[in-house]
Parts: sequence; C-alpha cells; structure tokens
Amino acid sequence: MLDGFAEYGYIGLFLASFLAATILPFGSEFVFAALIAAGFDIWTCIIIASVGNWMGGMTNYYLGKLGKLEWIEKYLKIKKEKIEKIHLWLTGKGAIMAFFSFLPIVGDVIAVALGYMRANVYIVNISMFAGKFARYVLLAYGIIYGIEWLR
Repeated sequence: MLDGFAEYGYIGLFLASFLAATILPFGSEFVFAALIAAGFDIWTCIIIASVGNWMGGMTNYYLGKLGKLEWIEKYLKIKKEKIEKIHLWLTGKGAIMAFFSFLPIVGDVIAVALGYMRANVYIVNISMFAGKFARYVLLAYGIIYGIEWLR
C-alpha cells in the first residue's frame, strides 16, 4: 500500500505524512525514502512531509480540544489513563512539548493531550512544526548517507 503513495510523488508524500501523524497506524518513512532515492528534490520532500505531518498532528490537537474523554477513548482508541498520564507529564512544561509529537506511539497522545489541556495553539503550532521539520531533516540526511554508504 505504501508504494502506491510513492507513485503519486509529492501528493502521495503529503497524504502519507498527514495520515502518519493521525491516530492511524501508519508511517510515512517508506514513501519519504522512496521519493528521495528516486531523485526527488530533498528540500521539497522535507517541507511537504513536514507540513503534512504537522497538519495531521494539529488535527489530533483539535480532536483533543473537543474535550470529551469518552470520544477520545471511543474514536481515537486512546485510553483515558494514557491521556491523564501524559497530561500529568505535560503539566508545567507547556505547549513547547508539542516539539516531541513526532515521537512514535506517544506523539499522537501528546498532541491530543495538549488540545485537551487547551495549550496555547500558537506555541503548539510552532513547536510541533519545528519538531516534525527537524525529524524529516535528520531522516533525509540518514537516507542520503545510507544510500551513499551502500554504493
């Protein structure tokens, strides 16, 4: 299925990156790596993947902002205990913790919890985008150096 996204180039990368940042069990790394290996512009890939992933993360934030734990549990499949645990961890650290929303497993919960906490949306936006951008820059350079090493 992931190779189907790669066939659509930048649009496929955007969609894969968006979906990867939502609560769906999905990864964008394969599509990202496939496009870079195919010779697509590295910075365009980084920006498109970052924007798509950031938009997916902000979708989680706004779902959390709806604020009904029952909905979050039922539709997002995130247990109330997990939200409360992340909520306690985030308390006092602020919206800047959105930087870490790129992390696997806990990243989605961080975004939802920040929305549930009504964290400052401007700081969440900036922090989340910075984290996702940094992730894709590091991933891109890992892919480039990996390809070079294999040659």
